[in-house]
Amino acid sequence: MELFSIIGFIGAMILLTSIRFVNEYDRLVIFRMGRAIGVRGPGLCFVLPVLEQAKKVDLRIITMSIPMQEIITKDNVSAKTAAVCFFQVVDPFKVVTKIEDPYTATNQIAQTTLRSVLGQHDLDHLLADRDTINAKLQAMIDRQTEGWGIKVNLVEVKDVEIPDNMQRAMARQAEAERERRAKIVAAEGELQAAEKLALAAKKISSEPGAMQLRQLQSMVEVSSEKNTTLIFPIPIELITFARSAAEKFNQSLGTAPPNTQEQSATIDIKDVTKEKVQ
Repeated sequence: MELFSIIGFIGAMILLTSIRFVNEYDRLVIFRMGRAIGVRGPGLCFVLPVLEQAKKVDLRIITMSIPMQEIITKDNVSAKTAAVCFFQVVDPFKVVTKIEDPYTATNQIAQTTLRSVLGQHDLDHLLADRDTINAKLQAMIDRQTEGWGIKVNLVEVKDVEIPDNMQRAMARQAEAERERRAKIVAAEGELQAAEKLALAAKKISSEPGAMQLRQLQSMVEVSSEKNTTLIFPIPIELITFARSAAEKFNQSLGTAPPNTQEQSATIDIKDVTKEKVQ
């Protein structure tokens, strides 16, 4: 009886020590006598003492900061940039059996890929088109870590530092661009105003009394202010009448053009010269 009690006690102890409770976000990679046989979990699992060993793997998303990297852009501008990478384990068996330290390896791959990808773009593209660069980084890093059972979900470039002289040059460029846009807007406004004024002048010239009404309106606007301006309105018709009267008066006097008078004087001088020679 004592032997059976001892065997039962040992069996109970082995059973108790072999029980494992695995969380929902964890998995156990089982090694039996040094050979990987599979993955267990989550929930209640049994791991035989001595014969089996278990290595726990976390399947939750891991946030990894990529330290500041010095890069040279495509247009030969030195800059410093940092990023953040979000990844998770999708195949615990590969993570344990294919690579020794998957997290350090992913960090190193992310650093080298960051320098390589950012060096292929201009500084303006790097600052303006972050989404395209982030997608390219994510695809390249994920392609290299896929064989390790790691899925890279997202990579974000979070900081770009450029030299002070380059910042001042970019500020001058932005100021010049704003001045250019302001001048273009002002020129477009003047063009539209000129077109409207031309249409208004054409409309006023087509109506006989429109100019007189505009003149009276201008007089009302000037007189509304407190000033000492004196206005002597002269009808346009009076100026036109005076001009036509002056032309008729010149015609009645028979005034010849200056060229005709010079030609007649030249002819008279030639005739006198001929008479003296004879």
